[in-house]
This record gives sequence, structure tokens and C-alpha cells, in this order.
Amino acid sequence: MNALTLVHAVAARHVKKGDICVDATAGRGYDAAFLAELVGDDGQVVAFDIQQEAIDSAAALLASRGLSARLIKDSHANMDAYLEEGSVSLIMFNLGYLPGGDHSVFTHFESTREAIEKGLKLLKSGGLMCVSVYYGGDSGYEERDALLPYLKALDDGKYQVIEAAFYNWKKDPPISFFITKL
Repeated sequence: MNALTLVHAVAARHVKKGDICVDATAGRGYDAAFLAELVGDDGQVVAFDIQQEAIDSAAALLASRGLSARLIKDSHANMDAYLEEGSVSLIMFNLGYLPGGDHSVFTHFESTREAIEKGLKLLKSGGLMCVSVYYGGDSGYEERDALLPYLKALDDGKYQVIEAAFYNWKKDPPISFFITKL
């Protein structure tokens, strides 16, 4: 098991046909494709990335699998401009840099915090946000160190936050958070 398989297992139990889901960090398109399969033809997946390389890669993967998603070249911090408040069942984040891409381009806490705040408003009651933090190597420590206390401080009357860490893994294992809107 890894962070991807863990998050996908949780998401598969949560998402239903016809749902609206967001891939906040499109990357290579694996989460968008996974979500598109879950929501089916009557659902919708909206995926964001700031890098054209990621949008192109996600589009190619989706096309190769006969799936569709709305791919938007924009920051996840602007997701509220594309979706209605209270309409989204699941939002998925993979924080870090584009796998196989330019390591100088990576997520930052300021835009991630803004995206999480907007995303929590977009979630419907009972909606789920999955945030996986990949922080090793040459990026991500600052984002991780700011994100941990931020998530811990979310209002427990409105949200339940569960942390899943690969506790005995060496070399900066990813951390996944599951935030349920109560």
C-alpha cells in the first residue's frame, strides 16, 4: 500500500455515480481518470493544474482510457470560480511537484491553504477532501510544516480530520489527510 492506493480506496467508498469531484492537482491525470471512472457518464470531474505539461499529460491519459474530465489550467486556489458551493462530493490534492516534471515548480502553502478553504465551502455536507503531502527531496518541507498546524486547527464542530502516516517508512514518507465536512 502507498498513499495513492490508500486515498483511492477511501475515495472509492465515498464517491457515487453522478457525483461531482475535483482533482485539485491534476498532475499526470491518474486521480482525474480514477475519479472519472467512479462518477461515470452522469458525473463530473474538474481537474486543475498550473502547468500546461500536466494538463496535456492528463488529457492524453483520459483520452487513452476513453474517459473525460474538465481540465482547467489555473491554480487550485481559484476552484470556487468554476464550481458551486455545496455541490462537490470529493476533492483530492497531491501536494508537491509534477512527477517527472520540473522540481522547481511545486505547491506552496499559501495557495494550498486558500484552495483548502475554498474547497471546504464547495463540499456538500458529508463531502470528503483528501490531501496527500509529498514533501521530500528538494521541496515541500515548508508546506508540510505550515499545513500540519493549519489542519489541526480546523473547527472540529464543522470538520473531522484524520491523518494517515506511513509511520515506519524512511526518507520522508507521504502523509495523507482525510477531511470530512460534517
